Amino acid sequence: MIKISTEKAPAAVGPYSQAIISKGMVYTSGQIAIDPRTNTVEAQDIQGQTEQVMRNLGEVLRTAGSSFEKAVKTTCFLADMNDFAAFNEIYGRYFTGLPARSCVAVKSLPKGVLVEVEVIAESSL
Repeated sequence: MIKISTEKAPAAVGPYSQAIISKGMVYTSGQIAIDPRTNTVEAQDIQGQTEQVMRNLGEVLRTAGSSFEKAVKTTCFLADMNDFAAFNEIYGRYFTGLPARSCVAVKSLPKGVLVEVEVIAESSL
């Protein structure tokens, strides 16, 4: 197993890695809308938070020798399913390869954010 860490995405806030590569696949931890430059949640709306989540995921995937195009499965967590359409519009711009996906509403997310996404993708490392 290879542990993945990049300063271009938020540091893990607990005893876990940003991602792990095992047998040619990268498994990301869920990314939330923390801006790694300020270590804070800057955007307060679903669109801004989803964009930050995608930037964070993109950096973790790049560091792991992967990309959005190599994603095979995503799991998406929304604090409010009423945000689904706005989230989905931005999500679709990044995950153009149409990976398998689960999307669920949850009671709450860390730091009070509105969205969290995790990815399983192929890795070239």
